[in-house]
Amino acid sequence: MTEPRTLLTCGEHAVLVEVAGLNEVLALAQAVREAVAAETAGFTDIIDVVPAARTVLIVAHGDAPMAPIRHALEALPVDRPAELPRSGEVIEVPVRYDGPDLGEVARLTGLSVDEVIAAHFGTDWKVAFGGFAPGFAYLTRGDPRLEVPRRREPRTSVPAGSVALAGEFSAIYPRSSPGGWQLIGRTDAVVFDAGREPPALLQPGAVVRFVETSGANDGC
Repeated sequence: MTEPRTLLTCGEHAVLVEVAGLNEVLALAQAVREAVAAETAGFTDIIDVVPAARTVLIVAHGDAPMAPIRHALEALPVDRPAELPRSGEVIEVPVRYDGPDLGEVARLTGLSVDEVIAAHFGTDWKVAFGGFAPGFAYLTRGDPRLEVPRRREPRTSVPAGSVALAGEFSAIYPRSSPGGWQLIGRTDAVVFDAGREPPALLQPGAVVRFVETSGANDGC
C-alpha cells in the first residue's frame, strides 16, 4: 500500500516528503533505506535519509537527476506496520526527577508526581530522530499517559541536561537554550560532545532507559 505523501523540492539535490504522521515517517524512512541498500532503481543516487516528525528529507548526490528519484518515491510501497528500527543499543540515562514542571505534568495527566516519575522511567523510549540542536533527540514510544502540551510561555533559558516532555516525545536538552518543553528532571549525561565519535549520544534507533537517581552521577 502506498501511503498518501506530498513531495516538495528542497534545493537542487533533495526532496522533502510530507506524510501523515510519525508512524508513516518511520515506515517510509525504513523503506527508502532498504531500497537504497538493495540498489533498487531510482534509489541508487540517494546519499542520506533524514526523518523528522512529519517529513522525511531525501538527499541525493550532486550529479543525480531528481526526476527518477521523485518518481521512485511517489511509487514506493510501504505495506507493513511502522516499527522504529533498533540499533541494538540500550543506553541507560540516570535522572534526578526534580524538574520545575513535575507538578504541572501531574495536573495535566491526572497522575500523581510519583506516578509521573514511575511512568517516565518505567518504559523504554526509542530515538526516532534528531533536531532543534546538536544532540537533541526526539524520544518516542514511551508511556502514552505522559503526552502533554508544551508550556504556554517558553523559558528563555533551559539548563543543559534537562529532561523534558512535550506532545508524545521526551528529550534531553544538550546545552543551555530557550525551550518550551515541560521539565521533569535533569541528568549529568553528556548527550553531545564534538570530540566524541559519534558526537551525539542518542542515535536514531537506540533504546533509552531512564534510571531514577537521587544524587549526582558520572554521566554516560
